[in-house]
Amino acid sequence: MPLGPNRQTERTATELRPVQRLKIAFFGTLVIFAALGAGEAVYRLLFLDFDGAKDRLPLRVVRIAQSRGDVGERMDTACRRFRCGNVAIIGSDIPHANAADLRAAFRALGSHDAVFGPAEDGGYWLVALGPRRPAQPFVNARWSTQHALADTLRNFRGRRVALLRTLRDVDTVGDLPLAGRPRIRDDL
Repeated sequence: MPLGPNRQTERTATELRPVQRLKIAFFGTLVIFAALGAGEAVYRLLFLDFDGAKDRLPLRVVRIAQSRGDVGERMDTACRRFRCGNVAIIGSDIPHANAADLRAAFRALGSHDAVFGPAEDGGYWLVALGPRRPAQPFVNARWSTQHALADTLRNFRGRRVALLRTLRDVDTVGDLPLAGRPRIRDDL
């Protein structure tokens, strides 16, 4: 269940035009969705909040308007839809995330209460939660800082937490070449 394309990357939003942000987010999200087999029991939901989000998509997904608030409040609202089951949120600005990462997160939930995919900058690109989770899993986190993951992990004291591989997210235009994908052009 990706969270995006949206306000989650405020730093990127100031440097890229909406159509460029939308292309980055949809490309990453759709690659993961397409790689998930039709028989896999995974709901494919997009939480969207800006104008281009009504564009036609090559895959069938459920679109849901994002709630208001900071990224933690929006993730909490999304997770509450699946309070009694497993849920995963993948950032839409992670070019190297793939369906295998999502599968690994759900497998890890078999023996852990939460799973995080750390980002190189101290944040995280994926969070997966089982039903045994804190009442406020994302409270008091300093979003868009190198402390976001550490702050969130404090909310999970006493819980079993697994970490996936560390990936680079796209926070600025300068991160695009480093992410290993070509620059997003307006004519795409």
